[in-house]
Amino acid sequence: MSMDITESAAVCRILADATRQRLLLLLEAEELSVAELTDITGLAQSRVSTHLGKLRDTGMVQDRRQGTTVFYSATAHSGTIGRLWQALRQDISSEQINSDRERMAEVLRRRNPGLTWAESVAGHMELHYSPGRTWQATAHALLPLLAFGDVLDIAAGDGMLAALLAPRSRSITCVDFSATLVEAGTQRLQDFAQARYLQGDMHNLPLPDNGFDTVFLLHALTYSAQPAQVLSELARVMRPGARAIISTLARHTHEATVAAFDHVNLGFEPAALSQLIEEAGLISEQCDVSLRESQPPYFGVITAVASKPQ
Repeated sequence: MSMDITESAAVCRILADATRQRLLLLLEAEELSVAELTDITGLAQSRVSTHLGKLRDTGMVQDRRQGTTVFYSATAHSGTIGRLWQALRQDISSEQINSDRERMAEVLRRRNPGLTWAESVAGHMELHYSPGRTWQATAHALLPLLAFGDVLDIAAGDGMLAALLAPRSRSITCVDFSATLVEAGTQRLQDFAQARYLQGDMHNLPLPDNGFDTVFLLHALTYSAQPAQVLSELARVMRPGARAIISTLARHTHEATVAAFDHVNLGFEPAALSQLIEEAGLISEQCDVSLRESQPPYFGVITAVASKPQ
């Protein structure tokens, strides 16, 4: 829906306030009362209430009464202001926000003082920090159970995944289009003699046929206008019996949000991606939405597992 310049300025003013941004970030993670928000932020209750009222008027937050207490939560707003907020929030990072989240965990525990930390965040644990409890730490704990053989990481970025896989790989080859990322990845993997980094295009891999036991293509297909060509190349370099792990966004409509990340398509339908995998000469063992993000705009993530016939 179009708007005139006065309406556009009003939308921008709503988000041009640090307090309202703090409140939105908190309410995306947890349903909270005015008193709890006051405790977390250290702001006057009247100020918190005023900002909540403005956010509620825009439809970005909603309220729910429980007894004498009113709880507020963020909504999945899809209008202009929602798209603007999603573009902004991707890059927001500050000590103030981290402090707010730590304080929120304390406030939530006081709702039920007999609860442990884990009990206080039950159902939302993935949204809260706990010392040492990260997805990366979990990956480190699980990887010793696996062996990957000769590994290829396509669109490897700066080598974060490769550094996790290298100790469990006979060899690991990383390919990325960006010279800057290749340089950073080479530095990250310098202690692994079995690792190498190559600059190359995932549509035309600088690698021979049938060279790898395990291939990873994670979060790369949204950067391709020719995904069928990428999958054809992936199949070409796999050995018979090899497996590929593919992860990408499910089809969505949030073009403005992903534009900041240089995506060239809006994701895939699982059935369509599975068909592309089969057309590349691979067996599509699994291809479905394995994760729905817990924060707006609630992107779906597809995980696909493909194998090359013997």
